[in-house]
Amino acid sequence: MLVSLVSNPRIRRVVRETVGGLPRQFWWLWVSTLVNRLGSFVVTFLALYLTAERGYSPSYAGLVASLFGLGSAISAVGAGVLTDRIGRRPTLVAAQLGTAVSTAVLGFVDGQVAIAAVAFLVGLCNNATRPPTSAIIADLVPAEDRVRAYSLNYWAINIGFGLSAAAAGLIATHGYLTLFLLDALTTLVCAVVIFVRIPETKPQASPEHPADAAEPKTSLLAVLRDAPFMALVGLTLLVALLFQQGSTTLAVDMGASGITPTEYGLVIGLNGLLIVVLQIPLTRWMEGRSRTGLLISSCLLTGWGFGLAALAGSSAWLFALSVGVWTVGEILHTPVMMGLIAELAPTHARGRYQGVYSLSWSLASLLGPAGGGLLLQYAGPAALWLACGAVGTVAALGYVALARRTGAAGRRTGAVTEVAAPAAAPAAEVEKAPAGA
Repeated sequence: MLVSLVSNPRIRRVVRETVGGLPRQFWWLWVSTLVNRLGSFVVTFLALYLTAERGYSPSYAGLVASLFGLGSAISAVGAGVLTDRIGRRPTLVAAQLGTAVSTAVLGFVDGQVAIAAVAFLVGLCNNATRPPTSAIIADLVPAEDRVRAYSLNYWAINIGFGLSAAAAGLIATHGYLTLFLLDALTTLVCAVVIFVRIPETKPQASPEHPADAAEPKTSLLAVLRDAPFMALVGLTLLVALLFQQGSTTLAVDMGASGITPTEYGLVIGLNGLLIVVLQIPLTRWMEGRSRTGLLISSCLLTGWGFGLAALAGSSAWLFALSVGVWTVGEILHTPVMMGLIAELAPTHARGRYQGVYSLSWSLASLLGPAGGGLLLQYAGPAALWLACGAVGTVAALGYVALARRTGAAGRRTGAVTEVAAPAAAPAAEVEKAPAGA
């Protein structure tokens, strides 16, 4: 049966259209991403480690996660600037080496202040990998294949995440220190792969490409003044606040409800598994559909998917249903946002744009765990999960308002900037003039 599937012309064509024609260096980056996420145990299990293993309060676990997010927020912008100035490869290798060392140290430190300080360093180094990775993909891959490449990289992230989350729950039963050390080791392997196999890809001015030298320089302030882009960053922040609950307050609530680390690993691993299975079929289904409609649906599914956790009690199956619903929201949201950011980011400022976009996720990792931890501790799980539904609804309304505003601007100026423009599938979407995890 497997042989017949492989030999099926339609399946071969789909596979070829999905993975074919991409540069060899991209696949080394893809392998590096996969290995890194296969070992990404610490962030997923940090809240559970602090509360169940160390005995700290949910609010302290939220504070540590927020300090991790503070480091991520600082590095998002800083790494974006460094990516454009000193190059993609040195920024990425330095970030991965720093992540490996700080993650290993986090497994050994004791005391609330020390744990919080090292968690900040882990966040600082870990998130610095995002802007150079996105820029490398944009540099290596032709414009017509770029969004497909981003989707494949995102796919690798979720393959690794799904497997690591399930495995980490089993490993944690034998001691959390092993999680920290394995995470550090896989990150170190990734740094070596990047250093050996990925060349510096930063575009350089040359006689063959004189336009590179003539490109205007885009300052960080200019990026912040790009109103349509910053509106998307703000709405992404709201959605990202919801996703942060999946690795922080969800773990704490499930632990308090009697769910074991193994069960939590399997439940949260469902997120990555569903993305791996459903991403390509759903993104093909999304082709030609309204961006606004897809973004609204994704916000509502995400918000009220988390809202379903209010009904879960001590049932791992109901928690799994909740994860399944908000995962569909994630699948709908990510490809559309990738296309929008690709349209808005100029070639010569890819690092800065990717850094500022990454800032929305970093700020969410700073604000989300702290806010969620406080709500969980002082208002209870029902209030927390219903608040998630409300945030998802607000984000959906924000996309409606943005679509109307950009639509009106497009009618006045003749520019095609509507959020509601038809969305293309990642396998076929072509980047517009100058154009990410």
